[in-house]
Parts: sequence; structure tokens; C-alpha cells
Amino acid sequence: MSERSPMSPLVLLILPAFVLPLGRLDGILIAWWQSPPALAALTAALGALCCARLRPRAPIAEVIWLLPGVVIGACLPSTLLDQGVALSDGLGLWIFVAGLLALLWHVMKRLTECPGRLPHLVVPALFGIMLVYLWEIGIRGFAVPAVLLPPPDAIIAALTTETANLTDDFIQTVVKAVLRGYLWGCAAGFAVAILADRAPFLARGLLPFGNLISAIPVVGIAPIMVMWFGFDWPSKAAVVVVMTFFPMLVNTLAGLATSEAIQLDLMRSYAAGYWRTLVMLRLPNALPFIFNGLKINSTLALIGAIVAEFFGTPVVGMGFRISTEVARMNLPIVWATIVVAGITGSAIYGGLSWLERAVTAWHPSYRGR
Repeated sequence: MSERSPMSPLVLLILPAFVLPLGRLDGILIAWWQSPPALAALTAALGALCCARLRPRAPIAEVIWLLPGVVIGACLPSTLLDQGVALSDGLGLWIFVAGLLALLWHVMKRLTECPGRLPHLVVPALFGIMLVYLWEIGIRGFAVPAVLLPPPDAIIAALTTETANLTDDFIQTVVKAVLRGYLWGCAAGFAVAILADRAPFLARGLLPFGNLISAIPVVGIAPIMVMWFGFDWPSKAAVVVVMTFFPMLVNTLAGLATSEAIQLDLMRSYAAGYWRTLVMLRLPNALPFIFNGLKINSTLALIGAIVAEFFGTPVVGMGFRISTEVARMNLPIVWATIVVAGITGSAIYGGLSWLERAVTAWHPSYRGR
């Protein structure tokens, strides 16, 4: 016997839209029955809702019935906006949108109950799509000026029309400055951490100095580096080195100190010296801390390079593009640059997380997850 899913509050969020106006077109109220897209959206959403209530409560079955109706219903606001309907005057439409969001929320909740990894990967994607959808509909529906916040479709258009400039900016900022400064800074921090572990007085002298340097904002370091190394990418790479050196140093030292006394005694019983103990015991135990430093530096490096480009750079680079286009009030390109920077930072962080999981799968910190 089939069980019904308790979704009555979701129905109550959609039904009032039948008697409330959509919006105004040239001063004339547009009702649901006067708009074919509205009727199609309502039919799809309510049809999916009713079918889901008659299906078994298996999560994946309910998702299969609900999700297409939510997708079709979500097309209504965009269609009406293209027809010139002022959505800011349509209370019924916003109640309908609230109902669709409640349905999507229910879909995501049911997806988390499904077995396997794929549903759990789909939930973050649906949540992100929901936020972008609200952004688009809210900006266009309330006619927010583009200089305050452009809609996502304008940002996507800027990504397609300014591909050449954004590619050059990516190469200048990420490939030339961020990657080189990141590798130099992390490698130097790791090497000095090994030396400081071997000579404890070096750690006692460097750590207070590192805390002092870390407290200096990047806007104070960047102009000095530009004066020392010029306006091209070396000055930005130098800023990245300064920002990534001490987090790597501190995390590596903390990781090297995690080996337990009984483990060190075991290595001494095997007549292992300092370097063999370091390679076979202490560095493997420190890997989670080392990767933690690498992941922290992946975000610091990108931020440091972009901010450093505000203080002098050739006519290319993400920081140069942001500062120039803001002055021109060309916000879609600014947001397109931010999107590229965000995707780049997330990709680097995600790649490091994947590598960490692959390299340290044996570590207790991962076995317990």
C-alpha cells in the first residue's frame, strides 16, 4: 500500500497564486488564466506535487516526480519578464516562486536520504542553482540597476564577449604570479621548517617574526614590492611569497611535533637517526598539517596577487581589470572577473583536497571520517 508524503504546507504556498495577479503590463493586471506560461507552470508544479503524493515514499521516486515540475514552473518568471510583465507588482507570482522553492527544498531533503554518492553531489549543485535563480529573478523583477548588482545573465554575457581579455588576465595573474609565488613561498616555508626543526633556536626566532609579518595587511606590502621588483608579475609573485611563507612554516612545524613519544622511541630502538626518522615517521604524520598549509595558501596567494595588481601593473591582470572596469561602471565585467577568480581558487583548493585524500587515506584523521 502506498504512503503519502506530508507536503500539505507546500500546496498551501502554491494555491493562492490562482486568485492573485501576476503583475502589470501597460497598466493592465495580468491574471493566471490570461497567460499560457502561467497555466503551464501551475499545471506542471501542481501535477508533479499531486503525483508525488500518490507515489511510495521512496526518496528517489519522489524526486523523479517532483523535480521536472519544479524546473518547468521555474521557467515562468523568466518568460513573463521577457514579455514585459512587472514582477514587482505581482504578489501571486512571488507566492508561486516561494512554493517552488519550498518544493525544491523538499527535493534536496529527499535527495540526502538516497543512497550513493551521486545524490549527495547533486544537492550542492541544486542549492547553487537555486541561489543563482533567486539572484536573477530578484534583480530583474525589481529592476535593480546594473551598477549596483548585475543579473547573472549579464555576467555570463560578459564571460562570453570578454573571453580574450579574461584569458590574458588569467595568464598574467594566475599562471605567472600566483603559481610561481605559491610554489616558491610554500617550498621556502617547508625548507625553513625542516631547518627550524633541526635547530630549535631558529624556530624561536622566526615564529614571532612570522606573527609580525602575518599581521601586516597586503595593502601595506604590495606597494613596497612594486617599488622593489617593478610593475610586472615578479612584484606580485613576491607578495604571494611573503603571504604564503609563514603559514607553510607554522603548519609544517606543528605537523612535525605530532609524532608521539612511543613512536619516536620505536624508531630509536631500530637505530634510526634524525633524517630517517624524519622521512619515515615524522613527515608522514605531518602530511595533514602540510596539506592544511597548502590549502590555506591557495586562497591567500590568489587574494594577494589580485590586491597587489591594484598598486601598479601592466594593462593586464585580474586586479587591473577589476579596478579599471569599476572606474568605468562596467560591473558585469568586474563580476565576470570575480567569477573566474572564484572558480580558479575553488579548483585549486579542490585539487589539493583530492590529492590530500589520495596521499593520506591511511592516516587516522581520514580513516575516522
